[in-house]
Amino acid sequence: MSVDRRRFLESCSALGLTGLFPGALYAHVNDASANASPAAQETPITVEHVAAAEEIAGLSFNAEERELIAEGLNEKLQQVEALREVDLPNAVVPSSTFDPRIGGATIPDDDTPMRWTPRPVERPASDEDLAFMTVGELAYLLSTQQVTSMELTELYLRRLREHDPVLKAVITYTEDRARRQAEQADAEIAAGNWRGPLHGIPWGAKDLLAVEGYQTTWGAAPYQDQTIDETAAVVQMLDDAGAVLIAKLTLGALAWGDVWYGGETKNPWNVEQGSSGSSAGPGSAVSAGCVGFAIGSETLGSIVSPSTRNGITGHRPTYGAVPRTGAMALSWTMDKLGPMARSAEDCALVFDAIRGADPGDPASVDMPFPYQQGFDVTELRIGYLPDAFEGDYDNAAADQATLTVLRDDLGLDLQPMVLPTDMPVDAILNTLDVEAAAAFDELTRTRGVDTMVRQGENTWPNVFRTARFVPAVEHVQMSRARTVLMQRVHEVMQDVDVFVSPSYRGGTLGITNLTGHPAMCVPNAFRPLEDAPDSPRREPDSITFVGALYQDHHAIALAQAYQGVTDFHRRRPPIQ
Repeated sequence: MSVDRRRFLESCSALGLTGLFPGALYAHVNDASANASPAAQETPITVEHVAAAEEIAGLSFNAEERELIAEGLNEKLQQVEALREVDLPNAVVPSSTFDPRIGGATIPDDDTPMRWTPRPVERPASDEDLAFMTVGELAYLLSTQQVTSMELTELYLRRLREHDPVLKAVITYTEDRARRQAEQADAEIAAGNWRGPLHGIPWGAKDLLAVEGYQTTWGAAPYQDQTIDETAAVVQMLDDAGAVLIAKLTLGALAWGDVWYGGETKNPWNVEQGSSGSSAGPGSAVSAGCVGFAIGSETLGSIVSPSTRNGITGHRPTYGAVPRTGAMALSWTMDKLGPMARSAEDCALVFDAIRGADPGDPASVDMPFPYQQGFDVTELRIGYLPDAFEGDYDNAAADQATLTVLRDDLGLDLQPMVLPTDMPVDAILNTLDVEAAAAFDELTRTRGVDTMVRQGENTWPNVFRTARFVPAVEHVQMSRARTVLMQRVHEVMQDVDVFVSPSYRGGTLGITNLTGHPAMCVPNAFRPLEDAPDSPRREPDSITFVGALYQDHHAIALAQAYQGVTDFHRRRPPIQ
């Protein structure tokens, strides 16, 4: 039985595939010919299939060419079937490795260590005040034994259990592990062996990071009972720094949004609203004062978006700066792990502990981090995107106020600049869809995606299916166009060390996730709700500082300087 052109076109059109050559033609035809005659099964792809496919793709072949194409495709069917027999779990990386340096950047040759000294503070009278202290402040209290790690651990565990019925930010508590770590931290500190600023600090991990002995669910129903017999490199690095893991926090299923198999994670500033994603739990828990800091991940906004929604500070590091060994892969060429915390300085302290190359992640690199406490940001060349700040948009007034603070309070000379928004960024971003579809290929083919909570348009099940129809040739062209984009952004960055942008305007989020540039997302507004202006609930918003590749310390320094003259990062949510 053959599939005629009309039926083939109708089928592809129903799936939203018009304009793409169907890379999944093989599987489609195999299904259609399952009950065909033996002769037909020997050549399931016919010239009619090829003619239908070329029409969809906007190509034109003659009869002789179609015959040859059909013959070649039938031969490749067996190769595709053989490939699908290979066991390719999510942890298997592609043989090709993305490198941001392709665009022209180099890793600086600088062995200057981070310079930071804790500022003296006194233990506050209330547990509430203690819970909202920064990592730097808690580090001083711990190092001077004004508070113990066990006290902090129990405090944060109590707060999580108190607020999680509303926030839905926790997937798994790791309290037995945490108490062992806290006990060890207290003994070491009492003996004069203080490991550094994270020693004894309780934290939470986005549940795409494997922790031996605990479930790693990726927030998705098909994996809710999954255990992975390893501990992610980042978790191990934080163990080595003496930090105390108290919980594995929620993420939107397979790193999209704030809906996971247990519900929707909520925003503490307005619990009728989700906390955005996909680092939903980290954003919510940090905002609510339930952890000292958290580790999130970003592929296309998953640190920036929940940091914005929850009114906290997020650091998306340079691609490759933090190893992803033991983390769920969504897009091998775009995934980044980074800290989410109360201040830019907190992010610096965490980043210094988790950066570096790891053998399990071929894209990870060793890079310097010469962050200097109290750095004079007037030494930096600061750019901004004037077009992105124009017009009437939700956070326009706050963003303009931020520019005023940078100019008047910090004395910075902001230089106008333009990102290459004329490039087909949306087309290049199909890289994410294709890589994600490959990462969860078996889940799609076995219909495991049907058990995920979110279904329909703009969900992973639909994206995974649709991405199967993106041609391999076009996928390679995306990669090549990405190289051009990287080169052009590198040219722009020759004139600045950091640039300022609204978090969701100017093409910044998509472009810099493709190029791998580091970003600091900091709160700059807490607007009253339009429908309830007298309510304590608020709508947080943010501004983003983007640094040059491998120059994360500059973006962090600017963010820290901004927070030094504003108080947005000190505000606490009503959790109601």
